[in-house]
Amino acid sequence: MTAKRNTPVALIRDAAAFAIRAERASDVVAREALLDACFGANRHTRTCQRLRDGRAPAEGLSLAAVRQDGRLVGTVRLWHVSAGGRSALMLGPLAVDDDCRGLGVGAALMQRALAVARARGHGAVILLGDAPYYVRYGFTAAKTGELSLPGAFERERLLGFELIEGALDGAWGMITPTGAALKMKASRARTRKAPLAVPHAA
Repeated sequence: MTAKRNTPVALIRDAAAFAIRAERASDVVAREALLDACFGANRHTRTCQRLRDGRAPAEGLSLAAVRQDGRLVGTVRLWHVSAGGRSALMLGPLAVDDDCRGLGVGAALMQRALAVARARGHGAVILLGDAPYYVRYGFTAAKTGELSLPGAFERERLLGFELIEGALDGAWGMITPTGAALKMKASRARTRKAPLAVPHAA
């Protein structure tokens, strides 16, 4: 009964309502509206955005959570970075529509993203987010204490997770972008009436 797909789909807890799939070009307008609602109009000035500007996300690691009616209700993307000379991924932004809180959308996006990153041979994932939320996925500040971001940030929110043991051993210095440069700047779609959303990782 399951159709063969080019990209894997993971069902969320409410299997009748949501699914996780690879992001599509047609998701851009809804994704940008969700991120604006979640992080505010000034989100493009945030420190982590400096690691994403002008760069393409890591291949296979732009994911969307969608309802059966096709409405996008969650998003996460990961980006190639150098963590003090060590190859890693930077996760963010992760956002979930406020109407879908408590349905496991954020958890499904995280679990799928980490599984794909591991399957693709990546060694570690770093993010800037709330430790009480991300500790459930194995993120800690144990190996990020000597790392820095290109701008202001709260030290206790810089977290890491090793997909390969020892991937962040001795990581020290500035986190810098290493992803492929975008050929052209994508236009950012805006909507005046965006849905309320829940921010997780910047």
